[in-house]
Amino acid sequence: MRHKRFERIGEDLYSGQLKNGLTVNVVTKPGFQLSYAVFATNYGGAHRRFSLGGVMHDTPAGVAHFLEHKMFDMPDGDNALSVLSANGAQPNAFTSSGMTAYFFDCTSGFEENLRMLLKFVSTPYFTQETVDKEQGIIGQEICMVEDSPGYVVYNRLMRMLYEHNPIRDQVAGSIESIAEITAETLYNCHKAFYAPSNMTLCVAGDCDPEKIFAIADEILPHEKAEIPKADMGAPESEKPIKSYNEEQMEVSAPQFLIGAKVTPAPEGSSLLRQKIVAQLALRTVFGTSAEFYNRLYADGTLNRDYDYEIDYTAGTATIMLGGESASPQKVLGEINSELERVFSDGIGETVFETAKRASFGSRLRGLEDFDSLCLSLVDGVFGGYCALDAYEVLESIKKSECEDFLKSFMTPDRLAMSVINPVKA
Repeated sequence: MRHKRFERIGEDLYSGQLKNGLTVNVVTKPGFQLSYAVFATNYGGAHRRFSLGGVMHDTPAGVAHFLEHKMFDMPDGDNALSVLSANGAQPNAFTSSGMTAYFFDCTSGFEENLRMLLKFVSTPYFTQETVDKEQGIIGQEICMVEDSPGYVVYNRLMRMLYEHNPIRDQVAGSIESIAEITAETLYNCHKAFYAPSNMTLCVAGDCDPEKIFAIADEILPHEKAEIPKADMGAPESEKPIKSYNEEQMEVSAPQFLIGAKVTPAPEGSSLLRQKIVAQLALRTVFGTSAEFYNRLYADGTLNRDYDYEIDYTAGTATIMLGGESASPQKVLGEINSELERVFSDGIGETVFETAKRASFGSRLRGLEDFDSLCLSLVDGVFGGYCALDAYEVLESIKKSECEDFLKSFMTPDRLAMSVINPVKA
């Protein structure tokens, strides 16, 4: 176990790797009542095709999400959610395209709850009867999601941008794909992807790091397993497959999402730096404090539903700007005009420094949000870097790096727009 003091932000990180390959990160928070733990696997909805032991495996869409639903069932008949809740914890889980995470927070009984978290996630128990029952439940969830305008506008954008990567498909799969899932499918994928060597445990709270490491070493399997190698499909082109898509749904105002693919940097410090450059570039030019947003908000083109982000997942990175607007095409035109100005004149020095200070402040406030802190540590483990290095990296970012990022990935020919319009009378 290693200890590092981050003086700039006043945080202590204890980290290390167990003999079974599990990476553990503990951020100690003396005096805090709340403790938080997340146990995550580098396995999400996009990890459908993978090689292990020299053998290639193909699985139906939706297995990772299906596993998340079924992992709470214990062999003794108990449900881990109920056990954790009865012990004062607030547990939950999620599956994204790139990972599955199980987590809880509590103000007492942390070590007992941590044991339960590690135990149920590492103990698969499925029967064909319970799998058949779950197919109906998840089928209803799939139908609900497909009726959501927010999901549809996002999914259509992904399908416009990505031709091969499974990120273009719903994480939960389809009615047809989950019908192929059996208890054997779940056992096989759990064995492949829920090995400690493919997972990480991240904790924040007033706790003893040595006890955290000892509990993980006691509960989890001791052997170090091979890590599966995911196949995300053929390389993607730089430009979108399609630049515009429009559909109609029951919405009160048009919804839009504008996106562009980014080529992710190699894992490690270069990936962390690219993430910070990307976030800072978008904040500076398209953030809610930027001149672009305030001008369009003032004339009614945009409202408070507007948001922006860059999402790194499943071997991809995607810029997204979206919200509601009576004139999505005008928003796209204004984005291109703003980018043309930046490409020609650059980003203003004062504007850049203001955005940089604001970004640093936002990240500092995030240290008090334990779930955000721990999930950023998880991202770092799977990306080959330490998330707490972000503060030092941010201070070294230059304006020219943000300008170069926008010039590389946000030219007009790289942008695609997905629109959901209200159903016409």
